[in-house]
This record gives sequence, structure tokens and C-alpha cells, in this order.
Amino acid sequence: MAIIGILIIGLLAGIVAKLLMPGRDPGGFIITTVLGVIGAFVATWLGQASGWYQPGEAAGFIGAVVGAVIILAVYRLVRGSRTGIPS
Repeated sequence: MAIIGILIIGLLAGIVAKLLMPGRDPGGFIITTVLGVIGAFVATWLGQASGWYQPGEAAGFIGAVVGAVIILAVYRLVRGSRTGIPS
């Protein structure tokens, strides 16, 4: 049940992260929402590892949005460097 909650929160966090970081993303809306789900999982894992959340407890919405923004920024850095002009 916790995984379903993380997926829903991550989906919403991906949408909010896209609104907070406008611009063209390689991959579009679907990739952005998937990155939001990954950000929610990362936020949950980091929160449990640092003691903010109990085992089995999912990250809150704000934590998931922060995780999604971080994952989206890293994704843009990685994908952006590949789309340069070939030599």
C-alpha cells in the first residue's frame, strides 16, 4: 500500500516539479512524471535513512517535490550535455 502512495505522490510531485522548472525537457511530460516518481522514491529512501520517516512511511508531498526537482535538474544536466553540437 505504501508503494501505491509513493507512486501517486510522485506523479503529482513530477507535475509540480515541471511547473517549478519550466522549459523544454528531453522526453516531455511522461518522462517528467516518471522522474517525479523516482524523486518520491529517493526522498522516501533518504528520509528513512536520515531518520525523518519511520520504516514503511512514505515521504511527504514537499519532500517528494524537492526530490523530483533535484532528479529533474540532474536529468537536464545529463541529457543536455548529450544534445550538443557534434564536432
